[in-house]
Amino acid sequence: MKLKVASGILGLTMLLGSSTAVFAAEAPVLRVVVLETSDADAYVKQIERGKAILKRLDSSGVLRVWRARFAGSDAGNVMVSIEYPSMAAFARDDAKIASDSEYQVWLKGLDKARKVVSDSLYGELKP
Repeated sequence: MKLKVASGILGLTMLLGSSTAVFAAEAPVLRVVVLETSDADAYVKQIERGKAILKRLDSSGVLRVWRARFAGSDAGNVMVSIEYPSMAAFARDDAKIASDSEYQVWLKGLDKARKVVSDSLYGELKP
């Protein structure tokens, strides 16, 4: 009897543990690149080219450009965010862009117009 109860509890724990991992994988993921640039308007125009490349690659990411206003010493910095519906979607897009020569040339060209301060990946917390 005790063995059946222990087995049942173990099975339930494993099921809940694996379902939590599955739900976590389905949570949205946000990549945020903070950068310094001397010409934000020109940089935004360059980002539009990147959006076109991502569209061609059928990316599921939503790319936006932000300027920090109330950010202490980071005020004035520019942030580029790309939101993905899940970690799996991020991984698919990351593989696509890593093997796409046009994207890689575009990304390398951005280095002339910016200095990357940080590059972070965030996962949404859900109750």
